[in-house]
This record gives sequence, structure tokens and C-alpha cells, in this order.
Amino acid sequence: MKEGQRLWTKEESVLAINLYCKIPFGQMHSRNADVIELAALIDRSPSSVARKLGNFASFDPKLKERGVKGLENVSKLDKQIWQDYMHDWDEQFIESEKLLAKKKHTTIEQLNYIDLDTLKDVEGKEKERLVIVQVNQSLFRKMVLTNFNNKCCITGITQPELLVASHILPWSKDKGNRLNPKNGLALNTLHDKAFDCGLITITTDLKIKISPSFLKNSNVLSIKQNFIDYDGKPLIEPQKFFPDVEFLKVHNERFKG
Repeated sequence: MKEGQRLWTKEESVLAINLYCKIPFGQMHSRNADVIELAALIDRSPSSVARKLGNFASFDPKLKERGVKGLENVSKLDKQIWQDYMHDWDEQFIESEKLLAKKKHTTIEQLNYIDLDTLKDVEGKEKERLVIVQVNQSLFRKMVLTNFNNKCCITGITQPELLVASHILPWSKDKGNRLNPKNGLALNTLHDKAFDCGLITITTDLKIKISPSFLKNSNVLSIKQNFIDYDGKPLIEPQKFFPDVEFLKVHNERFKG
């Protein structure tokens, strides 16, 4: 270590991976406002934070295939934190979000713009549960849409009001992967509904597969343009977290072929 430098603490690294999950791959640089904000929060330089984000990127197998490399001094702590996240997204990410809220002297609800007025008639454990659900949904949306550069990964639609962070494994079926960005696709509301119903699926080689049932209405222009024309086309690839192949296999089994 160079003179004047100090080792990253676990707390600092946890805050860094929290940010890594929230910003597009191409914006992990020292000029990014979010990078600058975190740097000020932990008393480090924006360049130092940007390098740490790059180190986390170097652990992603898909990014490795693109030639993304971290610094030579990637620490054991970085690797351990990455592995912890990969094996327990829900627990790890919520804990990092609580840490971020504490550092910013706020609450996890305020940090994620949760409107507590909607829960004013709910009390106790049920209120706590509903708050966590809303926080989870807010965080998942942020991570998934960022991962696909805020566009539908089938159509390329970028209108925020029409975009949904869609779970590959349903929210109700897999409690351990509710926040896992590898369990998410950015879809517009129409294709999100079709995906949820099994009328669309994504193959393990990231190709769009449309149910043959649409062919019965191939003469309807909207059916042709919105569904049939996309059959067999490649998914618009994510920037960091690629859909988990095992998750896609499960959804493929629900597909109405």
C-alpha cells in the first residue's frame, strides 16, 4: 500500500457494492454524482470509489468475458463481500441499505421514498412487513431497470411509466431471490403481463420465445407487431447481471408452448 493510503473497511466496501448494484456499468466513474456522494460519505476520493466499483465488476463472469479487469490488489474482503451477495441477495442488500440510511442519518423508508401515509391504518408487525415489502420492490426496480439501461429488454421502450421490474421466479415462490437482479427483467407493462402468464419466455441463450397461441391471431396487426415479430430475436442484454440460467429454465417450464 502506498504511503498515505488506508485500507477499505468492510462497512465502506458494503456501501460500495450497494452503489455498484444501483448504477449502470458505463457510469461507474469518478465524475458520476452518486460516486461523488458516496466518496464524501466515507471520506474517500471519487477515483478511489470508482476503482472499488471496478474491482467488484471484475468478479462478474459475464463482464470477465468482455475483458473487464479489476486492479491487481483486489482484496480478499472484496471477494468475500461479492460472494456473500451472490449467495444471499435479499439479506445482504437490505442490510447494506440499512447501513446507507444510517450513514445518511435517515431511514430506509425515506431513502427509498416509501409513502408511510398509505400504511397509517396498519400497525405493529404487519406494518413492518409491508414496509419491507415496499422497500424491496423499490430496490428491485431500481437495480433491474438500471441493469437494462432503463429500457424494456424486449422492445427497447424507455418510457419510465411503462417499465416494470419483472421477476423470473415469482415473488411469492422464491423468497431468497426477491432482490436478486439476476432474477429480473426490465419489461414494458404489456410484455410483463405476457411473461407472467407464460405467453412469452426467454431461452437460456437469451432469445425471445413467443407462444404459438398468438399465431391464431396473426392477422391482428398489434399481435403481429408486439409479439410474433419478436419471436426468436435476441434479448437486449443487461449491462452487468445476466439472467440466471437456472431461473430461466424454471420459467421455460411454465411457457405455454
